[in-house]
Amino acid sequence: MNNDKSISRRRFLGEASCAAVGSTALLSSLLQLRMTSTAAAQDAGGDDDYKALVCLFLAGGNDSFNMLVPNNDDAYSEYKATRDNIAIDQANLLPITTGGQNYSEFGIHPSMPELKDLYDSGDVSFVSNVGTLVQPTTKQDYNNKIALPSGLFSHSDQQIHWQTSVPQVKGASPGGWGGRTADLLMAMNEDSQVSMNISLSGVNIFQTGNEAFAYTSGLNGGTEMVNYNQNYFKDAVDDLLSQEYHNLFTRTFAQNTRRFIDSSIVFNEAIEPIDILTPMPPSRLAERFRMVARSIAAQGALNQKRQTFFVRAGGWDHHSEVNDAQTVMLAEVSQAVKYFNDALEEIGMKDKVVTFTASDFGRTLTSNGVGSDHAWGGNHFVMGGPVTGGRIFGQYPSLQLNNSLMLNRARLIPTTSVDEYSSELARWFGVSSGEMDTVFPNIKNFYDPALISHPLGFLS
Repeated sequence: MNNDKSISRRRFLGEASCAAVGSTALLSSLLQLRMTSTAAAQDAGGDDDYKALVCLFLAGGNDSFNMLVPNNDDAYSEYKATRDNIAIDQANLLPITTGGQNYSEFGIHPSMPELKDLYDSGDVSFVSNVGTLVQPTTKQDYNNKIALPSGLFSHSDQQIHWQTSVPQVKGASPGGWGGRTADLLMAMNEDSQVSMNISLSGVNIFQTGNEAFAYTSGLNGGTEMVNYNQNYFKDAVDDLLSQEYHNLFTRTFAQNTRRFIDSSIVFNEAIEPIDILTPMPPSRLAERFRMVARSIAAQGALNQKRQTFFVRAGGWDHHSEVNDAQTVMLAEVSQAVKYFNDALEEIGMKDKVVTFTASDFGRTLTSNGVGSDHAWGGNHFVMGGPVTGGRIFGQYPSLQLNNSLMLNRARLIPTTSVDEYSSELARWFGVSSGEMDTVFPNIKNFYDPALISHPLGFLS
């Protein structure tokens, strides 16, 4: 890009050393700089083919070292000794293999046979020991409190940090990385009346940008005002919203209400004729994925080349009865993502969509007696036609007690940052190397986007 605005912004990024910013005020000011979305879309290399990112947020902190377990005999023995009464029996694990780790044998939780099948067919891969980091961190850094994410082990803070990828900022959110991505690429959807960002789980930080916002859909479509289509009511509302208001708040509220009503009408008209015939498992999560599939199928009618979706599944804070709860909840996730994969195949969009998980944090490897508590690094999975499937990426850590990555209560220091994980998704989506530090201000603490395009390789 060669316009003055982008040059000045990049100069400012370099001179301010954003990757090491510790000041909330400075960082917030930086992230509020107006983005040059048209130029960014052109900088994406003319890639106007359709793509969608789907975030499945497992809110509460999934105990993901019971979702992905070592199945090598020596490594399993270490896992069993550390996890004690909350370990999964080795005989019950669903076996998988991978290259690129210290051993090849792993197992998936026994409640997730659909996810195992997707892994074996090359549609799913795992990314291991991911967590919020400001920079690569050692046990000594942690003990000396050097460049740590704010509010470690806190649900509210870590949910925000996963969605913003700015973990040094506490309190006021600088917006989400999905929202900043949409700010850059919104020109690719310039003829659409519906936001690039569609949420099936209400307002969220991930999809909030400087200009971008999340359009919220229900399970059967957009939310319209009750009775709006009745002529007398429609005329009255339209008259109120068309007034010239002098008060800034009132004027902004009227403009946003008008925008949401118009978007809802367009959205509902686009999805109304679309049905998904793939048999759906009986769960609210599967229903949300059905609506995502319908929205993707409607992308042509919506004039959208890029879409992001946010799907939240709560209830993962298992301080007790973790094994019983996961038996039910991981089964629901497994069935829902398999359904979504099949639905995308039905509508011919499987190769254009990447689904990825996120969660507050992993959990303590040691038991509290009946469950596990808040920790740090955890395992995640990515699904889709573009994914290099059937592998575990990142570094699956040793689960032996008191190793170099373990803090008290067997909390694992992440070896893969949220920035590395998320930026690979964003790069596939269309964010250029030159704009990567606009979306991920700490990215150069982990790798140089000008030299490396796929830091982990699951989308290479």
